[in-house]
Amino acid sequence: YTVWNFVPKNLFEQFRRIANFYFLIIFLVQLMIDTPTSPVTSGLPLFFVITVTAIKQGYEDWLRHKADNEVNGAPVFVVRSGSLVQTRSKNIRVGDIVRVAKDETFPVDLVLLSSDRAEGTCHITTTSLDGETNLKTHYSVPETLVSQSVSRLEALHAVLECQQPDADLYRFVGRITVTQQGEEIVRPLGPENLLLRGARLKNTKEIFGVAVYTGMESKMALNYKCKSQKRSAVEKSMNTFLLIYLGILLFEAILSTILKYAWQAENKWDEPFYNHKTEQERNSSQILKFISDFLAFLVLYNFIIPISLYVTVEMQKFLGSFFIGWDLDLYHEESDQMAQVNTSDLNEELGQVEYVFTDKTGTLTENEMLFRECSINGIKYQEINGKLVPEGMTEDSPDRSVPPLVLYSCLSVSLSVTSQSREELLFLKAVSLCHTVQISYEQPGDGPGDPFSHANGFSSQMEYYASSPDEKALVEATKRMGVTFIGSHGETMEIKTFGKSEKFKLLHVLEFDANRRRMSVILQTPTGEKVLFTKGAESAILPFTTSGEINKTRVHVDEFALKGLRTLVVACRHFSVEEYEEVDQRLHKARTALQQREERLAEVFSFIEKNLELLGATGVEDKLQEKVQETIEALRLAGIKVWVLTGDKHETAVSVSLSCGHFHRTMNILELVQQKSDNECAEQLRQLARRIKDDHVIQHGLVVDGASLSLALRGHEKLFMEVCKNCSAVLCCRMAPLQKAKVVRLLKTSLEKPITLAIGDGANDVSMIQEAHVGIGIMGKEGRQAVQNSDYAIARFKFLSKLLLVHGHFYYIRIATLVQYFFYKNVCFITPQFLYQFFCLFSQQTLYDSVYLTLYNICFTSLPILVYSLFEQLVHPHVLQSKPVLYRDISKNSLLSFKTFLYWTLLGFCHAFVFFFGSYILMGEDTSLMGNGQVRVASSPTATPHSSVVNAFRSRSNSDPFYSNDRSILTLSPMEATHC
Repeated sequence: YTVWNFVPKNLFEQFRRIANFYFLIIFLVQLMIDTPTSPVTSGLPLFFVITVTAIKQGYEDWLRHKADNEVNGAPVFVVRSGSLVQTRSKNIRVGDIVRVAKDETFPVDLVLLSSDRAEGTCHITTTSLDGETNLKTHYSVPETLVSQSVSRLEALHAVLECQQPDADLYRFVGRITVTQQGEEIVRPLGPENLLLRGARLKNTKEIFGVAVYTGMESKMALNYKCKSQKRSAVEKSMNTFLLIYLGILLFEAILSTILKYAWQAENKWDEPFYNHKTEQERNSSQILKFISDFLAFLVLYNFIIPISLYVTVEMQKFLGSFFIGWDLDLYHEESDQMAQVNTSDLNEELGQVEYVFTDKTGTLTENEMLFRECSINGIKYQEINGKLVPEGMTEDSPDRSVPPLVLYSCLSVSLSVTSQSREELLFLKAVSLCHTVQISYEQPGDGPGDPFSHANGFSSQMEYYASSPDEKALVEATKRMGVTFIGSHGETMEIKTFGKSEKFKLLHVLEFDANRRRMSVILQTPTGEKVLFTKGAESAILPFTTSGEINKTRVHVDEFALKGLRTLVVACRHFSVEEYEEVDQRLHKARTALQQREERLAEVFSFIEKNLELLGATGVEDKLQEKVQETIEALRLAGIKVWVLTGDKHETAVSVSLSCGHFHRTMNILELVQQKSDNECAEQLRQLARRIKDDHVIQHGLVVDGASLSLALRGHEKLFMEVCKNCSAVLCCRMAPLQKAKVVRLLKTSLEKPITLAIGDGANDVSMIQEAHVGIGIMGKEGRQAVQNSDYAIARFKFLSKLLLVHGHFYYIRIATLVQYFFYKNVCFITPQFLYQFFCLFSQQTLYDSVYLTLYNICFTSLPILVYSLFEQLVHPHVLQSKPVLYRDISKNSLLSFKTFLYWTLLGFCHAFVFFFGSYILMGEDTSLMGNGQVRVASSPTATPHSSVVNAFRSRSNSDPFYSNDRSILTLSPMEATHC
């Protein structure tokens, strides 16, 4: 909304609440008919409630608007009329040519036209999209890469065609037709040419791109879920209780109206001598009189509905939310970030969470890979102080002049240096060359330096950037072991092997994809030989190997995986001249095809990546965030189930789940992966259900991939949910952003309707965060989309433990006490008014003065409970955090159950009878309470029950209703009872 329509839209949202709408009707009734009380008694509290709530909601929305403006109003440069013009990102239109500089974020989806690099490539990070902090390489077509200036871009004549906007981040199909010297050249476009909004330009001075998808049509925006209004379980309980009290109100009003007419059946009560009716009153319609009397009683008893309940709850939530930001235990010193509250309406929901859905990369892990072990030609090695040492040996070397790898190999096995060291060096060369790693040399001048200028002496400022964290860790590891990747320029890749420089010609790159689960490069060695190096998951490499230590390597890979390491298998293939010519021709045809390009490339890749020679395997550790394992265990003890939803590969996700304690070693891991059809998926689900039933004693973990999940959700939702709910932990891998949201929605709409929480750090987690009852964003190193769209933001996953177990526990106890207390005190306050009608012939005489009616809810009884609900701590925070099982005591909204609500209501009626009849007996028939006829306090019959109620509530609010057996109220002496 805008500034102009904020008021009507906010009023509409507020009057959707039952209490607000009810008091609006009462206020209108008081204006239209003659009622016992002034319209001010309803209008003033209603105006106060609406105003305070509107100010609070307006302030929170202003903060969101301010954050949105930072993105939408960011300055960008576009090419217009032969020059660069600065504008705001929201003004970019499809077809505009945009310039983006180093470290800037792409404001829209762009097709890369050119960069400052001669080969027309650029490097980006997609942290805010998929959580990956590593470099990805994108390409421009040959006909546009030379357009590196504004004048050349202005002279460019091209037509770009692409598919309609699509939410799939990894799919893009288009083509560009470039007119050069009267000839039209058509080039296909794919995901490697598309720069997604939200990604960041790295290691490239500047690029020019043409906008293809803007605004809400960009792929990142299409993966957002329309944000809906989140309402907590406590608020839903409040609405239910209000409906019950509304029923009580209607019952009392109807009963009073009927008793009035029953009493007035006698003439002496219908028209007493002191109040003769007018002619108009005698002739008026009985039906209209009945309705008028009913509405009058409705107004008289209307304060049984607590008008100030909502505003007190709003104030409690708003003021209470500051305690999260002030909590130093949620402060992250390294990044200097405090916890952040974006929506205070859900504080108490933190104490009701039953399921946690978490991203993996950047949320559970630091996304920092460390090389640990490898297997070369059937021998296991581990890195010790930068040296590769066979397992079981120490790092001490008798001759430091000999390369450690070669020396240790000769000492450990009876092989000649020429045979064993050849295998080891070939393995290291394969690892240091089979990648798309780029190098950045930070220099005092602008722009990256020439990579080969550092060939004879490495700069300490050299930094690797890779398309996957594994690649970066492996290249850094080979550098420590003596085989250093120097850099690539055009088609040349250079390495330095124990001080000797070698240059390889890069012929082809076979990019990684989810189906093959491997990537390859084809190189020409310095001797002219053509060789293929490939690396990938063991299931994607080992079946295609024909030589090497296959069985030993398979055993080593399994051992690495048991340690929680990410594993990759490395292999090679040597081509003859004829074989390479055929490979080159096939690749060229597949890559230039306009139809079914992906299928043709997959076919050619399968033809190339076979008859492989196995070289070895690597084990890389994905460094977990601090205290992740302890946090997950604490959540499990608190009765919260944790699901991991990630876009990572199956093997990687499983290994991280094992290392972070999400999966236990003793847990029976079930898999629903690589399902091809509905029937196959249904049969597999039935088998899993039977296995769980047969082995119900042990714990089960479930692994599901994205493709199988789509089939399961298509027609087998009930069976899928049955399997999931019987598993202690669930891991979903290869998930698209919208699939994450679908899984959350499936669970939250199931029969039990559990309270869900989603936590993530990237833009691919936004839909999941918005779908869950509570959304939490992790403040990552880059990208703020998750934080901006979340309800709460924290710097590390470990802070989730205190946020739920301590803050959630306190907030729920406090708000539950406040809500029950409000209903209790209003029953106590209005029931004497109802009883009083029996003593005044149901003449609609009010028991309380209008000032008491107005201030009772706003001041006399609201402020004490507000203070209580802000500062009460029933259990010490350290106890709550050290004993997570206490969280179970408040689960499933137990403190606002119907049984508890009924207890408070009956207690309110009992106390109301004590207040009214206690005052009646105390005063007797002499309302002055003094023998000489003097009135001690003005309006004593009114003041006595009112002061009794107020004083009793003050004492009541100081006692805890849930953890104390003391249900007594303050006993008043006659002197105290009459003093207002």
